Amino acid sequence: MDDQVGVTSSTATRDLNFLERFFKLSSHNTNVRTELMAGLTTFVTMSYIMFLNPIIMSKTGMPFDGLFLATCLGAAIATIMMGLYSNWPVGLAPGMGLNAFFTFSVVGAMGYSWEIALGAVFLSGVIFVLMSVTRLREWMLDSIPLSLRLAMTAGVGLFLGFIGLRFTGIVVANPDNIVALADLTHFGFGEFGPEAPALGFLSFLLITVLSYRNVFGAVIIGIAITTLIAFIMTWVLPREFFVVAEAAKSFAPASGFVSYNGMLAIPNFSALEPILWKADIAGAFQVALIPVIVTFLFVNIFDTAGTLMGVAERAKLQDKNGKIIGLNKSLKADSISSVIGTAFGCPPVTSYVESAAGVAVGGRTGLTAITIGLLFALGMFFLPLAQMLPGFAVDGALIYVAMLMMSSLRGLDWDDLTEYAPAVATTVMMAFTFSIANGIAFGFITYTVLKLGAGKHKEISNGVWALTALFVAKFIFLT
Repeated sequence: MDDQVGVTSSTATRDLNFLERFFKLSSHNTNVRTELMAGLTTFVTMSYIMFLNPIIMSKTGMPFDGLFLATCLGAAIATIMMGLYSNWPVGLAPGMGLNAFFTFSVVGAMGYSWEIALGAVFLSGVIFVLMSVTRLREWMLDSIPLSLRLAMTAGVGLFLGFIGLRFTGIVVANPDNIVALADLTHFGFGEFGPEAPALGFLSFLLITVLSYRNVFGAVIIGIAITTLIAFIMTWVLPREFFVVAEAAKSFAPASGFVSYNGMLAIPNFSALEPILWKADIAGAFQVALIPVIVTFLFVNIFDTAGTLMGVAERAKLQDKNGKIIGLNKSLKADSISSVIGTAFGCPPVTSYVESAAGVAVGGRTGLTAITIGLLFALGMFFLPLAQMLPGFAVDGALIYVAMLMMSSLRGLDWDDLTEYAPAVATTVMMAFTFSIANGIAFGFITYTVLKLGAGKHKEISNGVWALTALFVAKFIFLT
């Protein structure tokens, strides 16, 4: 018996030594326990994407259960690759904002099939990979002014916020004013499905308060509390509300899952068949889709760069000269993930700023990322839980994420009209035209014209000149 204990102890020691050597834990001032806790922390803070991405993407006609599997698999594979290749504590998943652009702009407003939209995602991912292995990425990052980069993040946030308000039923269509505030006591079905505006707003408020107080898993807790309140209300409200509270089950059949047992189900990967390898790459080779591909590329590049550099600073991943260690590897891993995600039917898979939560509790290496990836893999067993969550509870998180993204505007130079006016134009036009691509186009054109008018033409880079010409041509010939 003692021999068996000794063998077990020796095996555990060898495993720990391997982790120490592979991830260089000591040189990063961390240990296995800290890395595991950091991975759990990051996973909990970004796990909302498992529910939100399928809800948004299913509006294209793609199957909910397949999308749920694809989200978990795409996030798991990308995050584990980030951990093994770059040794960075970063979690990746399908990008919020990019999934909305995919669904409501490319498929919804522009009328392309989701297969062609996936083809555009694939092409943007390939370009991103090529830029990551050459100097093109540095040229792109340096040529686009900071004000427009900040505006892209904020604009996507406002775009998401508007979608969240519509989904919950807080904002409704109005023939006189385009949009208007809904009856907050309304419970029923609207243009985008089940609506309970008061509970959607409550979800947002709960998540925001819990996040401000640094409550662990604030987003998931806020969604869970709202869901619980909704089901309690079914005991005192008429059948109309009961249907709303159960509505998630109506659009998310579990045909691809078997062996139900409460909140768990064993995944059947045949659920992926309708969306696996279905990107229509040939169909995406259209002049009219160039702005779409550019939009996917831009938002992905700048969101990734900002996230990775922010995480590197917080995790102290710089050498004595202030150079970020392993940034090139992390950018390559992120860009490759965009292509891999396409295979599963995902919008661009990108690094998540929520990774900073894990860094805050001590995560410093790829062991944190691998922990996150393994937890996403386990998430595949929780489709029944995803189906139990009413849409308005989850959409409160969408509004919360939107508010976080809009905070990037604080980095603008508010004393220079030629800097902040294009940024505001970008942000506002993304939401008001319901198109991220149009918002970016308006921003570049406004920036170029204002700089010219102010006599600051030397501040316009060659990249901005080229992209402005592209967007002007888009409005003339492709609108």
